[in-house]
Amino acid sequence: MAPEPTARALRAALEEGRITVRELVETCLARIEADEPRIRAWAHLDRDYALARADALDEARRRGGRRGPLFGLPVGVKDIVDTADLPTEHGSPIFVGRRPTADAWLVGRLKAAGAVILGKTVTTEFAAFTPGPTRNPHDPERTPGGSSSGSAAAVAAGTVPLAIGSQTNGSVIRPAAFCGVVGFKPTHGLVPRTGMLEQSPTLDHVGVFARDLADAALLAETLVGFDSDDPATRPQAAPRLVRAVEEGLPVRPRLAIVRGPTWDRAEPAMREAMAELADALGEVAVPLELPPAFAEAIQVHRTIWTAELAFRFGRLVAERGALVSERFRELVGEGERVDAVAYQRALARRADFRHELAALFHEIDAFVTPAAPGEAPKGLDSTGDPAFCTLWTLCGTPALTLPLFTGPSGLPMGLQLVADVGDDERLFRVAAWLRTTLAEETTP
Repeated sequence: MAPEPTARALRAALEEGRITVRELVETCLARIEADEPRIRAWAHLDRDYALARADALDEARRRGGRRGPLFGLPVGVKDIVDTADLPTEHGSPIFVGRRPTADAWLVGRLKAAGAVILGKTVTTEFAAFTPGPTRNPHDPERTPGGSSSGSAAAVAAGTVPLAIGSQTNGSVIRPAAFCGVVGFKPTHGLVPRTGMLEQSPTLDHVGVFARDLADAALLAETLVGFDSDDPATRPQAAPRLVRAVEEGLPVRPRLAIVRGPTWDRAEPAMREAMAELADALGEVAVPLELPPAFAEAIQVHRTIWTAELAFRFGRLVAERGALVSERFRELVGEGERVDAVAYQRALARRADFRHELAALFHEIDAFVTPAAPGEAPKGLDSTGDPAFCTLWTLCGTPALTLPLFTGPSGLPMGLQLVADVGDDERLFRVAAWLRTTLAEETTP
């Protein structure tokens, strides 16, 4: 079977007039119609809306209008991101039929870049733990991961070339790994979150999904910006992520194979794959044991997350708890029991961790670690263990997963690369170097 065309290849075909935007959108819609009963990745689709947008872009092209970097490319948007033209329901019956009055900042950026918002992808309830209906395209009896389950599954199934997700713990990297696609979580604050469901302003990140590394770079680079309504953002020059992938690294990187406090959660197949990778990389990669203090990271993350979750959702749960899952009610209750001293102490520990990681990165270009314990687990009652993502989300570092491994059941397993805060461009350079190097070697 021929590989799916990349977003960049589709963009070139659209630019050259070999296909029209309508033809591309119709192809995506036809695939969704065929696959959706099995995968259930989409929370809301409006065929007429998507085709009207496609026709408008085709007409603009005929008139010689400006074509943005995402011209004509269909994009799936996680159903916690406000869209004025489509419902945004947060994976909850409480918000069924909710129609925002304005687009989220990133949706406005997508439209300005020429993208077609194909529809809204399934999220877990309030982007937390309670799964939605989405199934893993590689095995419908397994989870696709969460909370950005629909976005990862839609890209993996080939029903859309690009998709938007979010990560507050492991909600981009883990589902990308389980579904066998590229997932990228930028440095905290690199992409504005205005108009998105707020769980935890300290931890919430925008993320992207794509079929290959350069496509992820294209989408992420387009979304970088500053918005005064999001205090995590700041005016800064956007990283040149696409160029980073094209150029790679001029010298061999220095990589660290990280075995942190969560290493005992890695499945045997993942440990074996990491060992084979270390052998393939040779002297480029050095083993690194994180300092023992990092064992606190999961609890520090949970303290911040649940406290901020309770602040955001406490009233909603109190008033409409019957429409909220028991697990989410428990999370909010846990957060309400976090006192001010514990919360402030957790924020201080987060700052300590960021400082200690920055010191480790002085001699290292990127950390190499599992994206998840192994293959997507069987069953649909859980979205899997996010433990291999928690520290990086807590510290706001950029993280990227590549589908480099295959597990014992023939399902994808993801390798995660992590760089220092603000080193998103270097992270893509390292990923491009690694991809090329492993293609020339015997891959794990």
